[in-house]
Amino acid sequence: MKSFNSPFTKINPLSLNENKWTGGFWGDRFALCHKTILPRMFKALEEQDNRAKLVYFRIASNIERGKHEGTNWSDGDCYKWLEAMSYVYGITNDKKINQQLDEVICWIAGAQEKDGYLNTQITLNPKKCRWENINDHELYNMGHCFTAAAVHFEATGKKNFLKIAIKLADYLYSIFIPTPPNLANFGFNPSQIVGLVDLYRITENRRYLELADVFVSNRGSKPIPGINGDQNQDRIPLRDEKVAVGHAVTATYLWAGAADVYAETGDIEILKALKTIWEDVVSNKLYITGAVGAQHFSASIRRDPVHEAFGFPFDLPNARAYNETCANIGQAMWTQRMLGLTGESKYADVLEQIIYNSGLSGMSIDGTKFCYTNPLRWHGDNHEMISNDTPERWFIHSCYCCPPQVARSIAKMNLWAYGKTHNSIWLHIFGSNRLETEVSNGSLVLDQKTNYPWDGNIKIIIQDAPSKPFSLNIRIPAWTQNVELDINEENIEAIPGKYVSINRQWKAGDILTLLIPMETELVFSNPKVEQNINQVSVLRGPLVYCVEEIDLDKDVNLNDIYIPRNFSPEVIYKKEFLGGINILEGKVLKSNVHVSNEKLYSRGVKFETESTNIRMIPYFSWHNRGNSEMAVWLPIA
Repeated sequence: MKSFNSPFTKINPLSLNENKWTGGFWGDRFALCHKTILPRMFKALEEQDNRAKLVYFRIASNIERGKHEGTNWSDGDCYKWLEAMSYVYGITNDKKINQQLDEVICWIAGAQEKDGYLNTQITLNPKKCRWENINDHELYNMGHCFTAAAVHFEATGKKNFLKIAIKLADYLYSIFIPTPPNLANFGFNPSQIVGLVDLYRITENRRYLELADVFVSNRGSKPIPGINGDQNQDRIPLRDEKVAVGHAVTATYLWAGAADVYAETGDIEILKALKTIWEDVVSNKLYITGAVGAQHFSASIRRDPVHEAFGFPFDLPNARAYNETCANIGQAMWTQRMLGLTGESKYADVLEQIIYNSGLSGMSIDGTKFCYTNPLRWHGDNHEMISNDTPERWFIHSCYCCPPQVARSIAKMNLWAYGKTHNSIWLHIFGSNRLETEVSNGSLVLDQKTNYPWDGNIKIIIQDAPSKPFSLNIRIPAWTQNVELDINEENIEAIPGKYVSINRQWKAGDILTLLIPMETELVFSNPKVEQNINQVSVLRGPLVYCVEEIDLDKDVNLNDIYIPRNFSPEVIYKKEFLGGINILEGKVLKSNVHVSNEKLYSRGVKFETESTNIRMIPYFSWHNRGNSEMAVWLPIA
């Protein structure tokens, strides 16, 4: 997206190609997205047995014959892939991507009806009518169309996709302004709010912002018992809500969209509500991996039945965790916007927590396969499968929403790394990159070099700077201590959990060095999280580590492992292992307890321990070597 200055943000985003990865962790993943993830995803979207398919646009365009047999949200998942393609093209100028985009956009144009309506699952089904069932996901598909078209225009300068989106948005405005009473609560997954604001920022047509605001206000405006409620945040108006409830994807999409509306309107009641809800999530309902949506099936605090949902405070099951990949990334999308609105580093800390853990765990290391749920405990062949749990990662799926969600997030991570205001640059996410942008009084070019998150050594070299002073604001993670920050070997005070603001007359050749010590830490959860009592999680820097049974000695069961209080593993970088990762190797305790699998409780068990070896890997890299047992939380000796 182009750099825009929303009137009510503290930090504005960069434009699409101002920051480019030059290697390192995110550079490797961007290259993987370009060369592997997106081409393989195209093949998946053309697979007959996949439930999200591009062919429906061709059928609706009368290019091919057939019928719609996919999910009602198939179009939206295709749009997310197009969005990722557009981001990658904006950086690489890959002609093949540009040609492929034009071809698919031509199919979409042919599928659009004369009045602007665009949803293949309705157009191709004579038994369905427009706007009769929220589970048809019409608004979800439209929202992703708006966003993909806006990104495509920014990346290419072409209007072929943008014209489709504008025609669709004008149609949508004619239906919902004013909103008919029967549509006051219409829509399940509200991606249309983000999409409409994206379209407004491109076109400057305020009708789209007005419509986005209406969709925010409609949510919860007319509760209908038995029809809607906490499942999709529709029991209470958003401006009055205090807690996170219901489906975690619809929730995070709603709150991300509302944050965008606030950024343009300054409706303070929206911001107050979003701050309160966000605190409820991170204080009561956020996994150590940054994941959200603990419950496959549950009830809300107001007794509404919910699924794929935020549960009760501190109810964070491990083996039964749902933690949909889309929800985890939705939480990142919302958090990234809250960072822009407030400029507070706590949002950047949670953003980092997500993107290095649950934001990546849904994809295989090679970028070809995915998983829907992201539990923190896996029982291997004995795991009790619940909805969307799978023993292996998959290439195609009955619900394909998560793969393009991962793809578009990796493709745009360069936009999340920095932010700027009139006379300052904000560094949120560390990574090897080259930033070329404008601040007041001139151009800024800097190179960042780092092997983060494998180590905490970061060097920023100023290549070109404006003629007058400006501020460089560097985030110091809250999890670290004893940070060393120097400019040209002159020490600067830096406080963990804050941005350090350095205002000076910068010049070419200035070197800023940041050393963030990374110690292996044992982390305890709040004792109210009953599932984790007397257990610890092992973290190093922003990375959560886990154990897979495949890495234990053959005679050791994962259930027998206890972490000693003085656990101090060796950190070893393995370049050829799981895509190149730091592993942790050390001594732990193994118990000799052999509890019956046939009984619920066992008596008379003697407890003795002996030393054994353990290897731990970053959580995001689990589930890449078969159906092995895995655990994030382990009992402490």
